[in-house]
Amino acid sequence: MTERALDFAFARVPSVDRSLRPKLLEAYFKLDAFPDARAALEAIKSQGGRAAILSNGSPRMLSAAVEASGIAATLDAVLSIDSVRMYKPRPEAYALVTEALTVKPHDVVFVSSNRWDVMGAASFGFKTLWVNRAGVPDEYADFPPLREISNLAALASVAV
Repeated sequence: MTERALDFAFARVPSVDRSLRPKLLEAYFKLDAFPDARAALEAIKSQGGRAAILSNGSPRMLSAAVEASGIAATLDAVLSIDSVRMYKPRPEAYALVTEALTVKPHDVVFVSSNRWDVMGAASFGFKTLWVNRAGVPDEYADFPPLREISNLAALASVAV
């Protein structure tokens, strides 16, 4: 999907040098976490919580990103939708979390910066936090997050 999106972008902006394609695709395997992510994950773990990633990314891409960001020790699971072959916001994708961690939806606090993902998680029954770093308007008022926060450092002050 990432490759298709990049190819679409190249087609839309033909002035961009296509020789950049391999370098741009390789960059997805070296992504770092936001600067506040490690501290937030460490705080969750120190309070006895569990942490997982649920992504539409491929297992290879996720593994590389977790390694590059140095957050592997703070994670209990890294879940890719590849196993169900359905993208979020399909309920089957969110069910990967409840199955892998053996929890009920209402026991999960789902944190995302993607408002569509928060909407999907809320409709599945997760408690949701929307990380709205850019202060964009809410496009899914029918499925509000439990809280809207501006960064992951704010997780420490959120009671759920």
